[in-house]
Amino acid sequence: MHGHKRLPNQNLCDEMKFLSLIIFLALFFPGNFVVAAENDEIEYLLSFIGSSDCIFIRNGGEYQAKEAREHLEMKYNHVKRRIKTAEDFIDKIASKSSLSGRQYEVRCDGIKLQTSQWLRESLAAYRVSVENQEKEKKTAE
Repeated sequence: MHGHKRLPNQNLCDEMKFLSLIIFLALFFPGNFVVAAENDEIEYLLSFIGSSDCIFIRNGGEYQAKEAREHLEMKYNHVKRRIKTAEDFIDKIASKSSLSGRQYEVRCDGIKLQTSQWLRESLAAYRVSVENQEKEKKTAE
């Protein structure tokens, strides 16, 4: 009995099918490849907010960090599907009141800042930290 012999073009055909599948997934589901990193950044921002010693000023009222985190997390959970990046989170959730349009502010050590500036600076520092950790892992290998 003769074994099944593959034609030389059959391997190429299989490789092309596989490549086509990868291209299809990347084109039609691009967000899935970066969602984990973006979610990590948003979770970091929520954690950063909740563990800060700053006072949050929203619509004239002052709130402790835990309350601010809970409020922003509630807002985020309502529109999570439309938030693709940590920058989206800052711009669309954590910068201003969706009801009044007033900017959110934080007061840290007596210094008042817009929440958007404060979070952007924190996100930039977080990204540098993550990059440094990845470099250290590669160096250790």
